[in-house]
Amino acid sequence: MRLELNGKTALVTGSTQGIGWAVAAGLARSGARVGVNGRSAESVGAAVDRLRAEVDGADVVAVPADVATDEGAAAVLETLPAADILVNNLGIFEATPALEITDAQWRRYFEVNVLAAVRLTRAYLPGMRERGWGRVQYIASDSAVVIPAEMIHYGMTKTALLAVSRGFAKEAAGSGVTVNSVIAGPTHTGGVEDLVYQLVDRSLPWDEAQREFMRLHRPQSLLQRLIEPDEIANLVVYLSSEQASATTGAAVRVDGGYVDSILP
Repeated sequence: MRLELNGKTALVTGSTQGIGWAVAAGLARSGARVGVNGRSAESVGAAVDRLRAEVDGADVVAVPADVATDEGAAAVLETLPAADILVNNLGIFEATPALEITDAQWRRYFEVNVLAAVRLTRAYLPGMRERGWGRVQYIASDSAVVIPAEMIHYGMTKTALLAVSRGFAKEAAGSGVTVNSVIAGPTHTGGVEDLVYQLVDRSLPWDEAQREFMRLHRPQSLLQRLIEPDEIANLVVYLSSEQASATTGAAVRVDGGYVDSILP
């Protein structure tokens, strides 16, 4: 299956590393012009250079801004006033005992993981609808439906994204714009490595630590390993394509068999 996105412009938030970078690379390989976003010009510049080095002919735009703020969103729109594909990937997480999560942490998680995506969807969806084509995606998580005891504030935001995605899909109904969420399972990124070592013995070698983390904290996984970012990106690129034109309002799983159902 050839997923050709020539002539399309994409914005991927939080795309200097991890899942976001893999998504940006996948979209670039399929011919899209890709806006790479991160909070600092240095991190974005490094990610852009890496993309151009690894993806032949990559058409990449540097979009440094903190999209969790009004000012950052405005800066993104100034650099990239229109987009055909919006991938809301930005997200933060950390392990914190439930009763120790402060009001400030609850607010910060909602601002970064949910409101940033809502703000950009509000900005880009009208143009997509006017042009009669567009793709909006939210990178959710298995934590949306299997709330992790060690980070319920994170799980709350990912559950919220499922509602946001379904709601905006209804707003875009019949317009040629699809809106979906991707339920990603535990994924091998630098941040997740840090989380793993928060929860298991730091003296363990990585392969052993990963297995111990999955055994103790994610035993439902049928894959029984962390997912690689490219495996998430493959689904995101497909959902960005013309071939996925009949998939909208969906919560699509790439979770390694972690969730038995999309219901709690």
